[in-house]
Amino acid sequence: MRTPSPASLPLYLLLIGALAGCARDRHTEETPRASPLEQLPFVYKMTVQQGNIVTEEMVDALKPGMSRAQVRYLLGTPPLVDFFHTNRWDYTYTIKRGHQPMDIRYLTLYFEGDSLARIEGDLQPNPERAAEQAPRQILVEVPDHEERTGLLRKTLESIGLQPSD
Repeated sequence: MRTPSPASLPLYLLLIGALAGCARDRHTEETPRASPLEQLPFVYKMTVQQGNIVTEEMVDALKPGMSRAQVRYLLGTPPLVDFFHTNRWDYTYTIKRGHQPMDIRYLTLYFEGDSLARIEGDLQPNPERAAEQAPRQILVEVPDHEERTGLLRKTLESIGLQPSD
């Protein structure tokens, strides 16, 4: 058997490295492979939410012609703003509840100048739904202020000393 010469050793190492690089697992590039234990129904998987929560009421409040500041006040700062398309705001919301599949919602707003031009996505403004929601009046009852004596005042009164007001 012939031994490799020291000059050919780097060539062999390069060949081994190239062959090792070709033998990759296809699961590591797409999605990480889940452990079989994670698939058991009694294993707890926490709920993971990402993005801005956008409700039907919030979308119903959107009106064409609203300024960017008004939309930002209503929906919050968009998590995705394209540097090359500044007239487009993308709101993406994902929620993964335990073992259930991920729920993904999209809302894209297009502006012309500073005003809202059009709305695309999973939720669309519905004027009928907005009309059904009557404005709610919030009534807060504040009780009359009663003279309450504190601990120090009660202590002074119990020993016969009256504090001066």
